[in-house]
Amino acid sequence: MAETQHYRWLSFWHESVPDDLSPRTPLGGDISADVAIVGGGLTGLWAAYYLLERDPTLRVVVLEKHIAGFGASGRNGGWCSALFPATTAALAREHSRDAALAMRRAVVDTVDEVGRVTAAERIDCDFVRGGTLSLARTPLQMDAARAEVLEARGYGVDDLRLVETGVGGALGASFDPACARLHPAKLVRGLARVVESRGAVIYEQTEVLDWTSGSVTTDRGTVSAPHIVVATEGYGATLPKSRRGILPLYSLMIATEPLDDAVWEDIGIEHGQTFTDFRHLLIYGQRTADNRFAFGGRGARYHWGSAIRDEYDRVPRVFEHLRASLVALFPQAAAARVTHRWGGPLGVPRDWHASVRYDRATGIGSAGGYVGDGLSTTNLAGRTLADLITGASTVLTALPWVNHGSPLWEREPLRFAGANLGLAATAIADAEERVTRRPSIAARLIAPLTGH
Repeated sequence: MAETQHYRWLSFWHESVPDDLSPRTPLGGDISADVAIVGGGLTGLWAAYYLLERDPTLRVVVLEKHIAGFGASGRNGGWCSALFPATTAALAREHSRDAALAMRRAVVDTVDEVGRVTAAERIDCDFVRGGTLSLARTPLQMDAARAEVLEARGYGVDDLRLVETGVGGALGASFDPACARLHPAKLVRGLARVVESRGAVIYEQTEVLDWTSGSVTTDRGTVSAPHIVVATEGYGATLPKSRRGILPLYSLMIATEPLDDAVWEDIGIEHGQTFTDFRHLLIYGQRTADNRFAFGGRGARYHWGSAIRDEYDRVPRVFEHLRASLVALFPQAAAARVTHRWGGPLGVPRDWHASVRYDRATGIGSAGGYVGDGLSTTNLAGRTLADLITGASTVLTALPWVNHGSPLWEREPLRFAGANLGLAATAIADAEERVTRRPSIAARLIAPLTGH
């Protein structure tokens, strides 16, 4: 019971999910399987779901250190969007224009695929496809909105458009219909139950120590399997084999008490809509199904040695900044009590390019590096891994993120200095633009570090 209560405190999402969060039985010794999946988040669970859809006879085992949905899968902002960490322009430069457009089409389609599966499997996760408003609150931000829409039109995939709105004191906004609001813990916990009903076995409270071709070693036994999927995202930084492949960057959130419908009507955010703006230090929010603000952003520093600790989930200074930012956008929320504060690490590859990998010779696959854009991208990764593992040649296996190799992060102290310098530069860029009313020089300098 005490452990269950601990998981309740992870986030508003965990506290409000209709699930007692009791850990499943841990691995009880050495076993064999057809596929062993390391990590009980959305990547691993979606991979299990689609593998069993393609071949229901597969013996699929999921190994999770805590509980399914413990990490970013259960703590994020609840945006099931068509966002991808590397921009279309960056993908076109590295791969080709056709490859970049194929990637865009795939992530846009994935939003509807998540909606389709949650409806078909009766996963009640508050999924409403209401789109994203990116608010432009200054003339400079309005220029950025116009440029964003113009660029999207040039590629001809995204249905991005300018809209007139005064939401959040905006001069206008860009609107992207390819985004759904959802409750992430309801999604990941519901998906875990569906995967189990299809025959997968999820072992929780089971820490993976290492893996090699054909086997995964845990603190409770070894799983022998010809196919292995590593789906640890930011937590991969705690494992020797993937320590420098991913950087854990913390993102924090707050949730308010529910607001009256009349207040929301005055604010102008509809059910199903998510919102952000054009500042450099990212913020993101949604109107929850029970009429709260769930609002988050970056601002927490990177910790030496890619350390991940429970105490890093809660930083009073960042929570105060989030509260002030929310009220600055929506003065109607000034009297609303903040009821929940939480955070957690997301995974950042060195080139901000998410990837799906599978080596047929070793049988080892992996996916991650979503930089916070994982609620939909995990689904695409799961489908792609299922195709790669079962030997199918599909549109998904030809996408440019398949077997993409990101460079390793620098060793300390360069990693610490670079990551925190990039964070500071985003705040400087916002301040610079407020003062000069011109595009930030600092923003241009850090663009290569953020996939743009």
